[in-house]
Amino acid sequence: MLEAAGAPVHRADLTGALRQGPPGPRAQVPPGPGTLVVHVNGPMLPWALRALGGSAVRGKRVLAFWNWELPRLPADWTRGYRFAHGILAATRFVADAVGRPGGPPVQVVAYPVPEPDPAPMTRAGLGLPQDALLFLLVFDAASSVERKNPLGAVRAHRAAFGDRADRVLLLKTYNTGMGGAAWREVVAACAGAPNIRIIDAEMSRAEVWGLMRLCDAFVSLHRAEGVGLSLLEAMRLARPVIATGWSGNMDFMDAESALLVGCRMVPARDGRGTYGAARADWAEPDAAEAAAGLRRLAQDAALRARLGYAGRRRVQGLGMAACGEAALRAIGLAAEVTRGPAPPPPAAP
Repeated sequence: MLEAAGAPVHRADLTGALRQGPPGPRAQVPPGPGTLVVHVNGPMLPWALRALGGSAVRGKRVLAFWNWELPRLPADWTRGYRFAHGILAATRFVADAVGRPGGPPVQVVAYPVPEPDPAPMTRAGLGLPQDALLFLLVFDAASSVERKNPLGAVRAHRAAFGDRADRVLLLKTYNTGMGGAAWREVVAACAGAPNIRIIDAEMSRAEVWGLMRLCDAFVSLHRAEGVGLSLLEAMRLARPVIATGWSGNMDFMDAESALLVGCRMVPARDGRGTYGAARADWAEPDAAEAAAGLRRLAQDAALRARLGYAGRRRVQGLGMAACGEAALRAIGLAAEVTRGPAPPPPAAP
């Protein structure tokens, strides 16, 4: 998005260096003054700078772009603060979580919503009934099944519609091998339900856009979102959204642009221990309210159209160039309040 705003950008892929996946193409970061925008969370920021190398880091301002899904950070994020001149966050929710007294300044830089490019998919091609009302939920099972809470969506759909063949819930997911017991519980809850379908496969961005275009409404009964990118994309396609009314998605949602489900706060717990380590709370969406909301959307075509139109208007300003210009302004503001040279990369552990 910085390039769309006219800024020169040099890319450096740290995926392989940080053991997050197979290495991608790695560009050389030129030495000398400049700004490093490092999309690496707090615990790994020192190692990211070390992987870039001293000549790339020396003399530059370091802005860490952080993402997190709870109001509090785990203790191991502390190590990243001393290596950042400033912090960028995609939502106010994340900014509140990562800001600390005396710490680096925090600026909110919204993620852009790309121009939709739906693949030419059909319901018939996916084995879905043509005349049914289709609710869609999209999530990555490796990103915490408990946090994404598809089980909540399954239970709300069952409570709202039972086995009605003209009311279908489609779960689009992948990486389910990393979903553990939480994913197995979802599969068990879907067993025997003729109006709940699962697509467990990686798909291209165009294919996911195509799925969204096929659906009548988008569902996210999440327990926490740092941002909620799939929600943004559904709104960009003018699909009505029913979602938990808490966390990062509230930056771009209100009661006029989405059907918000109330919640209560409970301790964050997940099988992999990622979120429990923060000793923070997350949302438990109200099951009865969610079921009632699904019924409202199913029964009221005018409501679906109104929410879809309002949602699209709400996110239409998040284009690539507009977000890039906002990012440049935020980076400039960070430059005004930071002092001194960039910290050196840490020594090898």
